[in-house]
Amino acid sequence: MRHYSKEDFCNWVCDKKIAVVGAGISNRPLIRWLYRMTQRITVFDQMTADNPRLREIQDKFALDNLELEWSIGDNYLDGLHGFDLVFRTPIMRPDHPALIKAAVEGAIITSEMSVFLSLCPAHVTGITGSDGKTTTTTLIGELYEAAGKKVWVGGNIGTPLLDKITEIGIEDEVVVELSSFQLFDLVPYIDTAVITNISPNHLDIHTDYEEYICAKQNIFKAQRPFDRLVLNYSDRKSHVFAQQTRGEVVWFNRKEPYDGLNIWCSGQNILSQRGQNDSEILLNIEDIVLPGRFNIDNYMAAWAAVADRIAPKYLQEIAVKFKGVPHRLELVREHNGIRWYNSSIDSTPTRTTTTLETLYDQGRPIILLCGGRDKDLDYSELGQMIAKTVSRIIFCGENSKQIRSAIIYAGKTADQLPMFEAANYEEAVNLAAKIAKPGESVLLSPAGTSFDQFFNFEERGEVFRHLVLSL
Repeated sequence: MRHYSKEDFCNWVCDKKIAVVGAGISNRPLIRWLYRMTQRITVFDQMTADNPRLREIQDKFALDNLELEWSIGDNYLDGLHGFDLVFRTPIMRPDHPALIKAAVEGAIITSEMSVFLSLCPAHVTGITGSDGKTTTTTLIGELYEAAGKKVWVGGNIGTPLLDKITEIGIEDEVVVELSSFQLFDLVPYIDTAVITNISPNHLDIHTDYEEYICAKQNIFKAQRPFDRLVLNYSDRKSHVFAQQTRGEVVWFNRKEPYDGLNIWCSGQNILSQRGQNDSEILLNIEDIVLPGRFNIDNYMAAWAAVADRIAPKYLQEIAVKFKGVPHRLELVREHNGIRWYNSSIDSTPTRTTTTLETLYDQGRPIILLCGGRDKDLDYSELGQMIAKTVSRIIFCGENSKQIRSAIIYAGKTADQLPMFEAANYEEAVNLAAKIAKPGESVLLSPAGTSFDQFFNFEERGEVFRHLVLSL
């Protein structure tokens, strides 16, 4: 994907007929931005006319005098023909029959992120992976900001950037989180690419694990020899990527020296070494406020991305004050001697397993509130971790049956590990408050997506937080 000027794109798009599939969080600013250049826009969304969220979205557009065409409801894609440009929503597979048909008719199929990256004049750091990418993305942004850079952080982290493109300068730093859905059919120019780790995820959308991995690989496919690829040496799936890129490879979690830059943790310190030069202590891990071994990985990945661009002193400056990202093992409050944690981001069994391991190290009994929509993933390891770390469990979500089965398979019966069912989050929080005792922790870690009850994981976490703060 080559870079274009904003002026060229504006001149080209002004007389085009545009379809935007999905009225979600990333596409709404896109629609407003496009409307400045052309009013020939149709929005396609499967929400029905009586959906209050859709009515709210439409009302806001109307208040701003945006006259849009709408195609909604069960058969919303039937009218997707005759367009010059089609923006797909990230969760929609690029091989969807409606998109293929539109492409055959001559439409260009693209996305908000694709256009943004093709127009962005600044240095771009892109972060993808199965776990840790949001925290790593945020850390990189914080590091650049501490160094006095003008920073733009967005993408899958929840902040669209395309409508800010005219404000972004060539000397700025752009940091974008990229999901496998965004990378499905996108091979962008990314100056610095970071892959935190690879493990099975989103197999309810991807045909298989290999397709998911291939999507992640797209983040470095267009890199040039002077670009950088940051990889996790302790992640076996990442090793082959080093042979496939043309850019500089920077490893984290690699202790033995090699020709390039490697960053690792030894004892209480994070160190770095380039080639055969002496190693350098970057940070004492006791300075990191965030709990959990996985956050040490996030710090190493973040520094690997910014090394040589800013001074090491900013790493320690951020470590002592950065308290994390909401909905990621977030301490909501301590009430009556009970700690309430919100980790709504945990939409896979692997993430919940890691969160439980981290919280268990605090030595407090754990009441787990879990359940969400399944992604066609394996729950066996989670069952073993729950059996080891959890004192009581409250199910509230579609995949409760799979989690319960994994716990039983791990050797824990309902007599040994009390299990409860809740119809909704209000019931679940009230039940947890009733059975919890001082000195214990209550953890929301769903191990599934939010789509069984909520619009996204942020909404799920906010509902939980509100209920806890209302106790």
